[in-house]
Amino acid sequence: MKKKSRLWAFIKSMKFRLILLIIILTVLPSVILCTGVLNSYESRAVSIRESEVLRQTTILANQVATSQFLTDTTDSTANIQAQIDMLTTIYDGRAIIVNDTFKIVYDTYNLDRNRTIISEEVIKSFSGESIVNYDSINHYIEMTTPIINPDDTDGRVLGVMLVSVSTDNIILNESYLRQNAMTILMVLVSLFIFFGILYVIYLVRPLHKVSQGIDEIQKGYGADKLEVTDYTETIQICTKFNEMLSSMRVMDESRQEFVSNVSHELKTPLTSMKVLADSINSMPDAPLEMYQEFMGDITNEIDRETKIINDLLSLVKMDKSAADMNITTVNINELLEQILKRLQPIADKQKVELVLESFRPITADVDEVKLTLAITNLVENGIKYNRDDGEGWVHVSLNADHQYFYLKVEDSGIGIPEESLDLIYERFYRVDKSHSREIGGTGLGLAITRSSILMHRGAIKVYSVVGEGTTFDVRIPLKYIV
Repeated sequence: MKKKSRLWAFIKSMKFRLILLIIILTVLPSVILCTGVLNSYESRAVSIRESEVLRQTTILANQVATSQFLTDTTDSTANIQAQIDMLTTIYDGRAIIVNDTFKIVYDTYNLDRNRTIISEEVIKSFSGESIVNYDSINHYIEMTTPIINPDDTDGRVLGVMLVSVSTDNIILNESYLRQNAMTILMVLVSLFIFFGILYVIYLVRPLHKVSQGIDEIQKGYGADKLEVTDYTETIQICTKFNEMLSSMRVMDESRQEFVSNVSHELKTPLTSMKVLADSINSMPDAPLEMYQEFMGDITNEIDRETKIINDLLSLVKMDKSAADMNITTVNINELLEQILKRLQPIADKQKVELVLESFRPITADVDEVKLTLAITNLVENGIKYNRDDGEGWVHVSLNADHQYFYLKVEDSGIGIPEESLDLIYERFYRVDKSHSREIGGTGLGLAITRSSILMHRGAIKVYSVVGEGTTFDVRIPLKYIV
């Protein structure tokens, strides 16, 4: 089973595919070229042989026509006979001379002399046409050439010369070349594969370096970042990996800090409650007023603990995927009126003027619960962190265009220092820890707000001047973008 898995892993690997590519691009063309050359050798050699024999046959046919060879094959025409015999000897063939009565007057094999021969090729040649045929199965060339006296203006055909020559030597040469070609091809294929494998190993070595580097980083030893500079691609991979590693380290630090903050925030009210309880237990004769005061303090600490837990649960829900969004069409104007109506008692207690300004009726596709939580946090922060001289105010304005609706929450509060503006959305971050704890802040409100707005595919920006106030600008699409 392991062998099959390893084999399958090798087949799926880049190394195997590169080797296969090298074979296809080098070996396959070589095989095709070699096969094509060998296959064309026979037809090319036969074509050359046909041209040579036809030329010699035409010359001999002219000599026969200008002599008395067709009527007298005695010693007077011995020179022509010798040339014909030489032609057939050189090309390992046979020659037959036929006169105009279709009678064989000369046969180099001396088998069919004085016999009559009538065939399609002979008849065509008597019409002045030269016929050439190649029998690839039996390996011989057969041709018929008309015997015409070049001095005769009438162009009368006096006879026909039939010549057949063997191509066995061509076939033998082809076989010899094929054997040599296959030997050379096998050597070349072996060399191509051998050096191809070496080159592929060299090519993929940087990828092994990347894998090894990642493994070392994962195990916690070696370099703290990945560096393989062999190729542009490995440099890009290392850069992206290092960016991801840095982000993961930041996330891990953030997670550890978050756990630490959660532990601290949950532990603090419990510690206060324990101190108060121990104090009560140590004073059995304490007056009733002191008992009531201590129990009130314990109740406040319980409320604070509950608020932290509720905010944590809200934040966990915000961290879930957008698939949990319950999108409905909501009248944003009415939603804002309801939120400000619920917060009005808090504003009255803080002596903060709460103003809502809507420029037009607006409906949008939103998750009403999550958006309500985000807006409530912004407005409630504006109320809680406001001036305490009775002159404070929070101004909420709503507007829209064809694509987005815009919410602006302005206050006349204590403001946020410039160096803290990029940190206010972090969990448990507080600009003024003593003041936040005094008014019951958990440091999670703006983190919840930002998560809710981002889940709506929106954006949030903050502008603030210490001692003058803070403005939050929120932009959310009218149609929810999946």
